[in-house]
This record gives sequence, C-alpha cells and structure tokens, in this order.
Amino acid sequence: MIERPTIDTDRRIAASRGWLALSPVAVFLLLYVAVSILLGDFYKMPISVALVVASMWAVAIYRGHSLAERIETFSRAAGHFNILYMIWVFVLAGAFATVAKEIGAIDATVNLTLRFFPPEFVIPTLFFAACFISLSVGTSVGTVVALTPLAVEIAHIAGANTAFYVAVVLGGAFFGDNLSFISDTTIAATRSQGCGMADKFRANLWIALPAAVITLAAYIVMGQDSPAIALAKESNYLLILPYVVVLATAIAGVNVTIVLSLGILTALVLGCFDGFSLIDMASFAGDGIAGMGDLIIITLLAAGMLGIIKAAGGIQYMLQGLTSRISGRRGAQAILAILVGIVNLCTANNTVAIITVGGISRDIAERYHIDPRKSASLLDSASCVVQCLIPYGAQTLLATSLAGISPAAPFPYLYYPWALAGMIALSIIFLFPKRLN
Repeated sequence: MIERPTIDTDRRIAASRGWLALSPVAVFLLLYVAVSILLGDFYKMPISVALVVASMWAVAIYRGHSLAERIETFSRAAGHFNILYMIWVFVLAGAFATVAKEIGAIDATVNLTLRFFPPEFVIPTLFFAACFISLSVGTSVGTVVALTPLAVEIAHIAGANTAFYVAVVLGGAFFGDNLSFISDTTIAATRSQGCGMADKFRANLWIALPAAVITLAAYIVMGQDSPAIALAKESNYLLILPYVVVLATAIAGVNVTIVLSLGILTALVLGCFDGFSLIDMASFAGDGIAGMGDLIIITLLAAGMLGIIKAAGGIQYMLQGLTSRISGRRGAQAILAILVGIVNLCTANNTVAIITVGGISRDIAERYHIDPRKSASLLDSASCVVQCLIPYGAQTLLATSLAGISPAAPFPYLYYPWALAGMIALSIIFLFPKRLN
C-alpha cells in the first residue's frame, strides 16, 4: 500500500535554508558535469570524487545537528533497504556478466543475433528487444543487465561507438519501465493518483508509443549506413542458454536476484562442461564482483547525500515553491511533470520521486480537474525521462559499468527520453488524449 502525502508542504521553509539544502546537488553537477564539459572529457573527473566532495558539503551544511547525527543521517539513507537491494543486484549482475563472457556465452549470443539480422537492422532490433523485454519484465534494471553485454560486444565487433549502443539499450529499457503493468513506477503512479493500471496504460500509450516509434524510425535510418559485420568463428550455440534462462525467468516475473542467480548457475554448469575448473569459474565471478566496486561506492555516496538533502528540507522547499506557481489546467499539468522531474533529479530514483510527490500531485489534479489517468501518466513519464538522462541513476551506472565507459558517455545518444519529453510537452500543450479532458 502506497501512502499519499509523504511531505508536509504546509510547514514553510525559508528560501535561504531551502537553497542551502539543495546546494549539494549543485556542487556535484558543477564538479562532475561542468568540469568535464570544460575539459572536454568525461573521463577526467571521476564521478566518485565529485560525489565525495558533494557529500562532505551536504554533511557540513546540515545545521542544528552534531557531526555524529549528521553522519548517522547520511548512513541511514545510504543503508536503506532499497539501496542495499540494488547493491545485491549489482553484485550478481557483475558476476553473471563476467562469467557469461568468459565461457563464450556473449560471443555465441551475438553471433546468433547477427546471423538472423542484417547489419542495417541490428540497432533498431536492439532497441525493439529492449522495449519488448522491459515491457515484459517491468524493470529497466533487468533489461540493462540482460542486453548491455550483448550491445557492447556487437559494438566492438562492428567497430562502433560503445556509448551509442549502450544508449540504445537504456532508451528501450525505460520504454517498458514507463508502460509495464508490473513496473514499480506504474504501481506507484496509479495507486497514488487513484486510477486503474489498464486505464493509465491506455493514457500513457498516447505519450510513450509515438516517442518509441520516432526513436525506432531514427535508428532504422541511421542503420542504413552500417558497415557489414564480420562474424566471429563458429560458436557453440548451447552457450546462449544462460541468456535464455535469464530472459525466460525475467519475463515470467521471477525476482531479478533469482533471475541472475539462475543465470550464474547455468553459466557455471556450462563452463564446467566446457573444460573450466570451479576455481576458474570462481575467479571469473570474483573479477565481475570486483568490477562493480566503483558502482557500489557511487550508489552509497549518492544515496547518503540525497538523504541529507531530504532531511534538511530541500525537497520540501521545492514542492513549496513549485506548487505556489500554478495557473490553469495546462500550468497544473506542467507543474506535475516538473515537480516529479526535479524530485527525481534529487533522489535518483523514479519510484521514490513518484511516491514523494504522489499525494500533493493528486491534490493538484483534483483542484484543477485533471483526470487521474493523465496525472499518473505524467508522473510516470516525466520521472522516466529524468531517470534515463541523469548520469548517476542506477540504470545508467549499471549499464556504463558493464560497458566500461563513463556514466556521462551515453548522454548525447539518448534519443528516446528526449522524444518522450517532447511528447509530454505536446500532451500538455494540446491537452491530449482528449477523452481525459
């Protein structure tokens, strides 16, 4: 059961205190994004260093508490159940990706894919596969785990830009995260706004489907110039079994940790039959887990910093400021999208952002006669746009960690979230779907 109001917007926060509470986000963005842009290289400034400095600043400006209490607030947010669960996923994903790669599962799967699809259709097929899988499994993280290693291998074989292929997977992953009936964002949006999942799906389809079609068309056009891809040597196609197990169990609705565990177990069995020893397999899994170290540190630092921002009143100040500037139905719908987007920017979790603003969004929707199906659709879609674009979101961090690239590298190639943002803007300006008005 999702509770409606989670923030008391009646308790006013002074502007000076509100901006100070939000300043750690500005410090992080200046250190990481601004410095990287100035240097022209997103690999120069490590995201972990930027987060360490921003986290120290967050602890320093959290006034009225002892240092021990500030660190406790930071640690409590970093150690939240959702964060630790995410870390379990990262650990298992790292182990699965490395074991599957070392036994030849990725090469076999890529070879099979390239035999069925000509080079010009590889990119749109990858995007379509990400859309289909994420819609089926209801999780962008699961889709990223399943497809990113394949996308990276295809990029290497084609001599193409790895960041571009990772961005294709990320875009498709968020299509399903936005629409799926079993997505946690869908559940949060529909329950907080008081509408049925099927009703929200139909309303949301008017926004997400055109964005996906536009993106797919762009990939089809771009794919026409793709060079021929030389297949690797003949593969043992039995080695694709770990991916078949992962996809089949994910689509069946099995928990992602169990999905990855079954994938690892399948890869271990195949590896042992293929001549690898148990010590070899353990070494592969260990290397994969170790490779997730930076990602885990970044996740803990970001969660702790954002926890202090919330405790200091930063999110409450945003809600207070934005809800005081509503004018008319279009303005109210725009505020709903902006509200959840900015909170998502500060929490790096689209589900948490929807839950945080759910209660006040429903009040705004009722006051300005916005259909609950439309408000739920706006909350879900806008949060997915921001979650896909931020370099410190879990999905982007996981995908880029698996690919071995900078978290900011896919940003210029994220076409789907921008297309989705455009459709959100059009749906607000022209108030469609009309039947919801």
